[in-house]
Amino acid sequence: MSCVFCDIATGSSPAQVVLDEPDVVGFLDVRPVFKGHVLLAPRAHVATLLDVSADLMPVLMGAAQRVAGAVVEGLGAQGSFVAMNNVVSQSVPHLHVHVVPRTKGDGLRGFFWPRTRYADDAEAAQYAARLRSALAQP
Repeated sequence: MSCVFCDIATGSSPAQVVLDEPDVVGFLDVRPVFKGHVLLAPRAHVATLLDVSADLMPVLMGAAQRVAGAVVEGLGAQGSFVAMNNVVSQSVPHLHVHVVPRTKGDGLRGFFWPRTRYADDAEAAQYAARLRSALAQP
């Protein structure tokens, strides 16, 4: 059975990759809550939180921590929303962490996640480049 996140992790499906590490890949959500919304996924297929190995969990959450900093540094967000669905509302059955840039008064309320779109591939590429640049800083 094909998995779009496994395909992104191997490079066989296109994505705006912002974090490329041996065990984790981070890429822009194609339907972001806010522009710069990143999905972090293990490279190996892991279906749910309960399936994550004890060794992979700190790697995945460390990546989430770094991306949360990158949305502030690279995009000028005031903070971030970090979330993970587990089975229910998990639109792709491959574990992933959402890192969403936040700004006070942005309108996000509770668990209602309105979605937006990038104007085009060039705009998405610009957001991805800004995040990669922020992640490259020590």
